Amino acid sequence: MAPERILVVDDEVNARAALATLLSEEGYEVEQAGDGQEALERLPGFAPAAVLTDVRMPRLDGLGLLHRAREIGSDAVFVVMTAYGSIDSAVEAMKEGAESYLVKPLDVNAVTVVLQKALEKRRLRIETQNLRERVRDRFRFHNIIGDSAELQSVFEVVKRAAPTKATVLILGESGTGKELVAQAIHEESPRREKPFVKVNCAALTETLLESELFGHEKGSFTGAIARKEGRFELADGGTLFLDEIGEISAALQMKLLRVLQQREFERVGGTQTLQVDVRIVAATNRDLGAEVTAGRFREDLYYRLNVVSITLPPLRQRKGDVPALVSHFLDRYCTAYGKEIVGLAPGTLNALLSHTWPGNVRELENVIERAVVLAQGKQLTTDDLPASFRGPRPAGAPVVKDGTGGLIPGATLHEIEREAILKTLEMVQGSTSRAAEVLGISVRKIQYRLKEYAAGGGFKKPGLHEDDELEAEERAG
Repeated sequence: MAPERILVVDDEVNARAALATLLSEEGYEVEQAGDGQEALERLPGFAPAAVLTDVRMPRLDGLGLLHRAREIGSDAVFVVMTAYGSIDSAVEAMKEGAESYLVKPLDVNAVTVVLQKALEKRRLRIETQNLRERVRDRFRFHNIIGDSAELQSVFEVVKRAAPTKATVLILGESGTGKELVAQAIHEESPRREKPFVKVNCAALTETLLESELFGHEKGSFTGAIARKEGRFELADGGTLFLDEIGEISAALQMKLLRVLQQREFERVGGTQTLQVDVRIVAATNRDLGAEVTAGRFREDLYYRLNVVSITLPPLRQRKGDVPALVSHFLDRYCTAYGKEIVGLAPGTLNALLSHTWPGNVRELENVIERAVVLAQGKQLTTDDLPASFRGPRPAGAPVVKDGTGGLIPGATLHEIEREAILKTLEMVQGSTSRAAEVLGISVRKIQYRLKEYAAGGGFKKPGLHEDDELEAEERAG
């Protein structure tokens, strides 16, 4: 491991040199600067882990150096050095972000102890930040939030199918995130630099949809005052996302089948045959197999679309993802509306977990946005939720006891998970099977987490490899 770098800043030449010699003998890589301005010029190239700086210096003093270093993005820890009569200046520097201070004349032992503690705090801060980013990456896949086994299975199919040219059919209830999955397929594919074009097939009449998809020639119908390129042309080389594909008419089904089979079409009112290289991703909340049986959807088109099928689970089947989703939407809408909300009041998370979410993730997002807008305090309460969340619970639903704190944005997702598991166990009087059902996770995962909490005497951040092993065990049965 390379030695940690220390920058010593002092306008007293002898004192600076003596301190640099001491630190070099302790195994650090040391550079010197005669004042704050010189130190500021050295910071980008040297990138020290710590800066030991005198407070009073010409040109730029220690406090000014601290401010300027933060402005340019230095993550070095600062330890200020000051004479006994100027301790107030050192205290002011600590208020501004310095880690500690030393009183001149310096005590050799004090220097090494204070510096070691400051560097250890820096290392822990960096490790925590890196772990938090890795954990958050684990819960995110192109803005799709969740760590449930059901969603991880979806991610796996996306990763395998995306690099190919295969047509993908995304199935799932409204609000489950089908468009986000389509976008992820595009972003994970070799076509990511080309257009991702969307069409909502349910939002247009048959005539308008045909024109949107294939384009039209001037004069082909009333209002066609100029030639217009269709979405297939616009998506050439990229991906075309056909949302609500189950709503298109029989005539359009036939034309779409031709494009999928032959990769060619004509604009409305035109005779020129156009060829395109477009990857099709389609989505629907309908059961297309049943639609085929009922004669409302062409069987040959269904099989053309259903080369790779992805079914998104409804939110009620993956309630273990609710805390992470709540944290995500809370952060988003606090920023959007300029609100300072630090978390959820006791009972609020349980109310959200108890809901069946017929509108899925879209409904949850709407609920959190509404709550942020209406919230008057620093925490979201059940009073900020729609009235249906405060009404009588379904028969047989357990009653939650108030007691512990709420969900805090900025906490790691494993900390949020711990909160959800322990509160849910309290809600169901300790039944791991019932808690697993409510949270949408396995009993094995709950038991695994409880052993971790017990072994650590509280919360223990698990390594990511441990989660991977657990998921592998779950999938293996």
